[in-house]
Amino acid sequence: MTRPRRPDPPPMKTNDVRIAAAGAAAWAVAFVVLLIVGLPSEDRWWLWVCVTGFASGMFGVWYVPRLQSQRARQEAARAERREHAG
Repeated sequence: MTRPRRPDPPPMKTNDVRIAAAGAAAWAVAFVVLLIVGLPSEDRWWLWVCVTGFASGMFGVWYVPRLQSQRARQEAARAERREHAG
């Protein structure tokens, strides 16, 4: 006989904007380091990798709050529908 499955724990609260900002900062630091070190011409594409990583992180800083507020609105609307239906 198997024991009943325990309920899933609630999702962990994280600061996703801070995580995106830290990633963007890390790419910016990598970019500066590569500029200081100097790269051979055949390896200059690494600079564009850093620029792309920084841009992706900054997009995350801009987008994540909007995503979270949209999800909160959707959840509130679902809760209101459940309240009125039940």
